[in-house]
Amino acid sequence: MKIGISVKKPSLLRIMRTDIQTVLERDPAARTRIEVLLTYPGLHALWSHRFSHFLWNRGSRLFARILSNITRCLTGIEIHPAAKIGSGFFIDHGMGVVIGETAIIGKDVTLYHGVTLGGTSLEKKKRHPTIGDRVTIGAGAKILGDISIGDDSRIGANAVVVKNVPPNSVVVGIPGQVIRRNIPHTAQDKPDLHHERIPDVIGQRISELMQRVSALEEALSAIQIKGIIEERTGDEEGQPDPIEHGAP
Repeated sequence: MKIGISVKKPSLLRIMRTDIQTVLERDPAARTRIEVLLTYPGLHALWSHRFSHFLWNRGSRLFARILSNITRCLTGIEIHPAAKIGSGFFIDHGMGVVIGETAIIGKDVTLYHGVTLGGTSLEKKKRHPTIGDRVTIGAGAKILGDISIGDDSRIGANAVVVKNVPPNSVVVGIPGQVIRRNIPHTAQDKPDLHHERIPDVIGQRISELMQRVSALEEALSAIQIKGIIEERTGDEEGQPDPIEHGAP
């Protein structure tokens, strides 16, 4: 005989309090709960999505899309009602954020303005990214297609990601270059908001190329100098001795 254990879902009021607390923890500009409640479009878009997602799952898909469209007009944030979003989600600033229909977002994820979680297929299937837990996505980043971003990863501003990213990675550049973290980020750590710590992969590559070019120029210069010396030495050895030839 199986004994069913029912898990009580958190109340709407508790969810709203948790969302407000998330904003207070991740945005140092947020001072009070009432300020967050009234002035944060990312929070308003999230709450609207929770309701439109509820409508979508119960078959009221037209009304869900209408609500989503109204929210986009009011906040500048477009989230498809079918997208699945975990707890602890935070959109900072928010203008220009687009989250597609089949996108899946894990827990404690942070997005900045201009982020796109977009699709790369016209087929009616899973075509948007899956974002793991505790991922931070910088401003203007584009994550495209049915790919996975591993837990505790960080996507740099304006990066374009089109391939899977393993956990505890940093991604920068176009197309995105994956770098493993030197110090792994764990569930116990606070969200990784230190933009200045993102490595400049392209700059490093250019610096390495410049060093190699300098080394090649020095080697070439040494070869040229050696050739000139050998040429002059050969000319001197080939000249006749004036004493032996009776020169005055």
